Amino acid sequence: MLSVDTPEWEDTFAPQGWFSGAGPQRSAVPYAFLIGPDGTFGIAGADDGQWIPLHRSIDGWVEALALAYAAMDVADTVTRLTGSAVGQLDLTAMQPVAEVGGITNGRWYQPGLLAAVYSDESELFARSAYRTAYLYAGNIDEQWL
Repeated sequence: MLSVDTPEWEDTFAPQGWFSGAGPQRSAVPYAFLIGPDGTFGIAGADDGQWIPLHRSIDGWVEALALAYAAMDVADTVTRLTGSAVGQLDLTAMQPVAEVGGITNGRWYQPGLLAAVYSDESELFARSAYRTAYLYAGNIDEQWL
C-alpha cells in the first residue's frame, strides 16, 4: 500500500531535501520506505540513517513489483541466488528493463529469462551477503515487459 505521508526535511541524507514516507512497512524492518526530493523511491535507516535510492521514480517501483508478480506467474522455474553468487551473474547479454528505472535494484531481460537483482539492504547495511537475485526462466517474453 502506498500512502504518502507529510514531507520532512532531511539533512542527514545525501541529497538533503524533503523526503516523504511511502507507506507503512509490511514487516518489521530497520528502515523506512521513502520518496526522495528528486522523486526517487528508496529506503533509509540502519545505524547511520543512510539513504539508498532503489528506483528513479515511484512509477519504477510499481513497475518492478508488477513485473515480479507477472514473472512469478509465467516462469517455469525461479532460482534464488544470494551473496557472492549474485556477483557472478553475467548480465552483459541481457538488456535492462528501462521501465523499472533501477538504481540499486534492477531488472534485466533476454528471451526466456528475467533477472531481478536486489542490492538495497546489502548497500544499506554494508553486507554483501544480503545481495539477492531471482532468475525467472521459461515463458518470459518481451511482450509483457
